[in-house]
Amino acid sequence: MSESSCGSNGQIMILPCSGGSNVGQLSNKAAVELTKEGFGKMFCLAGIGAHLGGFVKSAQDIPTLIAIDGCSVGCAKTILEHAQIPVKNHLVITDLGIEKNKDLNLKESEINDVKQGVKKIYAKEVASKLPPPNIMGVGCCCSGKC
Repeated sequence: MSESSCGSNGQIMILPCSGGSNVGQLSNKAAVELTKEGFGKMFCLAGIGAHLGGFVKSAQDIPTLIAIDGCSVGCAKTILEHAQIPVKNHLVITDLGIEKNKDLNLKESEINDVKQGVKKIYAKEVASKLPPPNIMGVGCCCSGKC
């Protein structure tokens, strides 16, 4: 994973719902591609759902976790909440304007939309952890001269 320009390159866990519709499979495909690109690492949501200790502990301990649900049913989010894992970063693919259906011939443009959605969620989390810029309008993030 590459180092970001401001801050840590802490681990990112990506948990896709992988459901039986186009949006579930978009969730899975986007997670696979993001992992291959070095943006986070796809992790086994089924292991968490089965309450396997190592899987649950890993999800509880990771600095950044992003759940991807295909639709508003929210299976990924519900699995995590059931395992008492807080869900701060959550993407619902149908909220991106992609309609849920049973067509499993995935469109590259929709895969890219999901990947961008995940990256935006991550950027928002990183931004929320940065110190505010100083009174002169110069940020303190990278300069070390605050």
